[in-house]
Amino acid sequence: MGDDSPRLRRHHRVLRFIGIVVAVLLVVVVIAGGLGFWTVVRSFPQTSGTIDVPGFEKAVTVYRDDAGIPQIEASTADDLFRAQGFVHAQDRFWEMDFRRHVTAGRLSEMFGPSQVPTDTFIRTLGWRSVAEKEVKLLDKTSLRYYQDYADGVNAYLATHRGPELSLEYVVLGLQNPGYSPEPWTPADSVSWLKAMAWDLRSNLEDEIDRALLSAKLSPTQIAQLHPEYAFGQHPTVTAEGAGDPAATTPDAKPSGTAAASGAAPSAPAQQTTAQQTTSQQTQTPPQYGAALTELASSLDALPTLMGPAGSDIGSNSWVVSGAHTASGKPLLANDPHLGAAMPSVWYQVGLHCRTVSADCPFDVAGYSFSGLPGVIIGHNDRIAWGFTNLGPDVADLYEEKVTGNTYEYDGKQVPLTIRRETIEVAGGEPVHLTVRSTRHGPIVTDLSDGFAAIAKDQAGRLKVPAEKFQLSLQWTALTPGPTASAVFAFDTATDWSSFRAAAAKFQVPSQNLVYADVDGNIGYQAPGLIPVRASGDGTMPVPGWTSAYGWTGYIPYADLPSVRNPPSGYIVTANNAAVGPEYPELITRDWDYGYRANEIQLRLHALLASGKKVTAADFAAIQSDKYDANAAALVPILRAIGTAADPSSGAYQGARLLAGWNYHDDADSAAAAYFNIFWRNLLVDAFGRKLPAAAPPVGGDRWFAVVQSLAAQPDSPWWTDKKLGVADRDEMFAHAADQAWSEANRLLGGDAASWRWDRIHTLELTNASFGTSGIAPIEWLFNRGPYPVGGGSSVVDAVGWDASVGYGVDWLPSMRQVIDLSDFDKSTWVNLTGASGHAFNANYADQTPLWQHNKTRPWPFSPKAVKGAVDQTLTLRPTG
Repeated sequence: MGDDSPRLRRHHRVLRFIGIVVAVLLVVVVIAGGLGFWTVVRSFPQTSGTIDVPGFEKAVTVYRDDAGIPQIEASTADDLFRAQGFVHAQDRFWEMDFRRHVTAGRLSEMFGPSQVPTDTFIRTLGWRSVAEKEVKLLDKTSLRYYQDYADGVNAYLATHRGPELSLEYVVLGLQNPGYSPEPWTPADSVSWLKAMAWDLRSNLEDEIDRALLSAKLSPTQIAQLHPEYAFGQHPTVTAEGAGDPAATTPDAKPSGTAAASGAAPSAPAQQTTAQQTTSQQTQTPPQYGAALTELASSLDALPTLMGPAGSDIGSNSWVVSGAHTASGKPLLANDPHLGAAMPSVWYQVGLHCRTVSADCPFDVAGYSFSGLPGVIIGHNDRIAWGFTNLGPDVADLYEEKVTGNTYEYDGKQVPLTIRRETIEVAGGEPVHLTVRSTRHGPIVTDLSDGFAAIAKDQAGRLKVPAEKFQLSLQWTALTPGPTASAVFAFDTATDWSSFRAAAAKFQVPSQNLVYADVDGNIGYQAPGLIPVRASGDGTMPVPGWTSAYGWTGYIPYADLPSVRNPPSGYIVTANNAAVGPEYPELITRDWDYGYRANEIQLRLHALLASGKKVTAADFAAIQSDKYDANAAALVPILRAIGTAADPSSGAYQGARLLAGWNYHDDADSAAAAYFNIFWRNLLVDAFGRKLPAAAPPVGGDRWFAVVQSLAAQPDSPWWTDKKLGVADRDEMFAHAADQAWSEANRLLGGDAASWRWDRIHTLELTNASFGTSGIAPIEWLFNRGPYPVGGGSSVVDAVGWDASVGYGVDWLPSMRQVIDLSDFDKSTWVNLTGASGHAFNANYADQTPLWQHNKTRPWPFSPKAVKGAVDQTLTLRPTG
């Protein structure tokens, strides 16, 4: 994966603010004079013994196992969250500080003028101001917990400065020596929820892609590249809206034999009403392309704190009732798929009241976010839960007619809401910003040339003076809500009813929630603010000067998809459609296409059909499943074409290599390496050469569906390319196979028997702030890897890669958990990296080798198990 790729640069935002001279100085500081060791380790926190800390009521005990994972035991809830804040700051304060500057639009204060565009975007959207409003909406108890957490963070900051906090401050100090962290506040914590919502936002990229394609393609061609969800072939999560949770097509593949023998191609599928609507809305003039290209680049350049955005952002989660398990109690699995990040976006922790009571109701463990109190995903002593992204369409662009400081709405001129912001810039002058908003949201036209060009183009088509035409953004995350208090409600829920009450508060980002409890119940709930539109389906900008296209409300929580104890005894969610085609409200038109859900369903069905009782080990085996449904569909065609080719050709050699392959993207598989190289060449030559540069075929589930559909049409124009001398599908497959054989020889050597997928499919763990600086010594300090791995895009072990860039890992299971409701101490977990955010700490990347090989760690929960796993014990003792 080349560092000079434009798309890679967009995926990994580069902070280029330190010159080569500074890099040399850093090397001197770290290496020369014997100071390197002290410079590195001085920020490592004290994790044993006793620390006197002001503000605590009673002593708190922090037990850490050999992975440095803390289990915190306190006598009061207030002390529990003070201690969590203190411990998060010990291990991850740089990450917390960096995140809060992103979410507040204040990166320029740390890194200088290069970050002004990013800060301008975030300030315009107003993440921080929304978070501050949400803090004011918190109930008294939740607000107290957030303040407790902040007090714990600040207690750590009171005794640590600069290099004592993290090595990153040494690097930052070379460029910005006057920087000093501010005290932590509840709004710093709540702002992180805005970043979550942005990185897990709706189908905005799909909408832009459709519009970009419309500059070159017909509506029918666009529909072919954005097919509808195949409800008859892929499962839904629930049966609502005539959904079918059991719908699967095992080993479904195009008719390779018939097509190879010259059978007539099938006609393009008739468009559904939804497809026709989308096609009509995406008929964009050619001059629109440049504007949308710039818009796509602007969005990709924004911070992605949970890793790079992309089609493989998703998750797997499933739960099986005790009727089917060896223990007689439910099992629950979850592995959220996010971008690769160092340190991991997750922080494992246990929060335990010494005596659980109404005043101190917490006995919970799982995955938290540094900077945010509580546990986001995990279990308490009664229930367990997991998250996957629901992916609803929750953001719309509106065309606004603006005159001076007013805008038109339903025939009247309405005053714009105006606020002014000042961006402080390290090493530069302050930047003053005026933010204007309509009833829909902030005006974003001036944020980039792309937004401005869109506005100008739309104005021309609508015969409105360009200077009076603007675009505004309406997004559910900009409406203050109660999500910040939902965390504590999940952590203390005891049954299905209290769990659903907690879910009702979790409005943004909308998630799929799976549930299990010690009484044997399982369930699924989709929460969130999902808009109801007066007109349109949210796929293109719509007129904002009339209420005819506005949001009329949100889908009532009681009407959102939900199921408890289904007859099948299990529930699977893998970002596939939550409901069927007859569901009365629009959630989204852009579900994941269901390949992972298919495979999980088939694996579970096979286990249950065999009469075997399911175990936690079976769940772990499913999480490591590398079956590639795309390969299963295309390899028979590829082999039929290759075996008939010239024996000296790459297509022929490739067909021989693929013989007998089980279609698994295993790390050591030569066939997997060759097929994936073929797949990338096929996408580039059959589609990439015909598409706008800003809308390349990236692979993943949508392109699985596209190519498999077109593979059944061997004479489709998509397979022709006069410059390549290719006239149909078989010739395009043969061409891509030849190209792939040559590329594999270049990348992997001339001996195909020695090829391995993991030699080109590798993971680089990249520090979010300094990891893509372009300065090798700095990157060496904070990045780790490469790690050879198996898996692939849209397989259950979703170690995804961007086919428009290369074969390196872009998205992955950010953690894995299997929870056993019969005995929580039998549960297992693993993080992508480690507990520590301190480079060179023993727990910086110690879990990565386990993750790499699909292994997990024991997850102690009971007091006996926690104490039995103790490696270090720290007492936080109140002063005075």
